[in-house]
Amino acid sequence: MNELYEKYIKKESLPTLFCPGCGNGIVQFAAIKAFEKLGIKDELACVSGIGCSSWIPCYFKMDVMHTMHGRALPFAEGLKLARPDKKILIFTGDGDCLAIGGNHLIHAASRNIDLTVIEINNYIYGMTGGQKSPATPEGAVTKTSPFGSYDEPIDGCSLVAAAGGTYVARWTTAHPLQLEKAIAEGIEHKGFSFIEVLTQCPVQAGNNIFGEKSPVAMMARYKEMTYIYKEGMEIPEGKVRIGRIKHDTSRKEYTDKVLQKLEEKNIKKGQSNG
Repeated sequence: MNELYEKYIKKESLPTLFCPGCGNGIVQFAAIKAFEKLGIKDELACVSGIGCSSWIPCYFKMDVMHTMHGRALPFAEGLKLARPDKKILIFTGDGDCLAIGGNHLIHAASRNIDLTVIEINNYIYGMTGGQKSPATPEGAVTKTSPFGSYDEPIDGCSLVAAAGGTYVARWTTAHPLQLEKAIAEGIEHKGFSFIEVLTQCPVQAGNNIFGEKSPVAMMARYKEMTYIYKEGMEIPEGKVRIGRIKHDTSRKEYTDKVLQKLEEKNIKKGQSNG
């Protein structure tokens, strides 16, 4: 077994629940490499909701909360306020994060609370049978859009950037080294960080959206359908931007504001004001 897996993965929980060819393993290993690079294993806690991607941290040898569908962010916010010394990483999916958890995402980004969200976007509800998600491309045929989706997909990165998140990036499973670097940057950033990962789901999205069940072919398509923005460039039509999208260090972080207010009132953290 890879020595990093020996260090970070609970071998007694293997094999994972991920289907063959799923991109979750790539995301998991990129995160592990980022943890090791930063040397923060003992300072880190992970939170997840419900869905295929929410199982990623459940195999880690560290503090993990596997919570309710769409509620990973409020759990994580509570943990951060109780333990501001912890670096907290949230693993979530496009359904878990943008649908039932969408309101929590907007408010966490607006607060600029120091959390790092990794949203694994496979364009579909994978674990529950292939229903349309908020990120499903327009026209895609799924279990709940048999005539093709009428909705325009929600762009999670644009939503978070507009709501006030201060670090926003998007990569794909075909860019593992760049993804590792972005996760490390997001964790080090003081504020709300959001990293979207476009990932393959050969079982559901492959069949229903891409018409291609080969993980290798789907990853090749991610390379073809994306671009990295450079200042002054002409935006290629129909392609998805990847790379770092926003990095703002000017806003004050939410937990610092809370602790400052408590200090002004001579209230120690954890002390009742009654």
